[in-house]
Amino acid sequence: MSFNGISGILNSPGEIPWEIVVLFFGAGILFTFIWGKRTGGLARFTTVDLIYIGIGAAFAVVWEFYIGAFLGKFIPSNPFFGIGYTGRLIALLIVAGLVRKVGVGMIAMFIFNLLSDLISYGFSGEPMYFLYEMLTYGLMMDLVIALAGPNLFGVKSPEKRTLAAKNKTSPRKGLEYITRMPGEYLAAFEGILIGLFWVVPEPLFYGGFISPFLYGGVVDWGKIVFDMIAFIPSAVIIGAIGGLITLRIVKAVGQ
Repeated sequence: MSFNGISGILNSPGEIPWEIVVLFFGAGILFTFIWGKRTGGLARFTTVDLIYIGIGAAFAVVWEFYIGAFLGKFIPSNPFFGIGYTGRLIALLIVAGLVRKVGVGMIAMFIFNLLSDLISYGFSGEPMYFLYEMLTYGLMMDLVIALAGPNLFGVKSPEKRTLAAKNKTSPRKGLEYITRMPGEYLAAFEGILIGLFWVVPEPLFYGGFISPFLYGGVVDWGKIVFDMIAFIPSAVIIGAIGGLITLRIVKAVGQ
């Protein structure tokens, strides 16, 4: 017996214990909001922010189900590169760079999942997929925003000639010494960081908990580890490119 396609299976062989999942996400949310307040990344959303988020999430859906789906026909199925992942990551990196506030990742992934259900999937299995998208891809992006604060992707990095003086006059709080890197380096670094974080959700959280919780089955930990390792090189490249693209776009719109 199931509810809305949720079997609620907690004892599939190899399944991650639900207590660990709840503890991880709870601790992640708490840390993200506390640290975001410390670095200045926790702020109210404006109407413009919400417009950016809505457009970015909608474009990610269009890419995933139309543009990416078409291009994917010309790329053999493989564990090393995903065309859908590429477009979604770059689109939401740009949104994060334009807004630079904690919560943008989770809100964007909520809208992404809502539109995905309306267009393709239906609402079977909800609210598990909302929680999965928001508390993995979304939360991991918000974690990087919390660490970087308003200087996400080096948007407000100081000029090199003033860096030494600023280091003498400003106390280092949190990870400010990282955010003082030149903008291009910081944009690439944070893009890579988010890209690497995004390697984790589908193999680990979906394959290790969400899928067996919904549908049952044996969890293949060998496949989970292989898929994460295999995807790292493309995640690094895509994340770096996405971070640099984001920096150029944010500067072009005058932020």
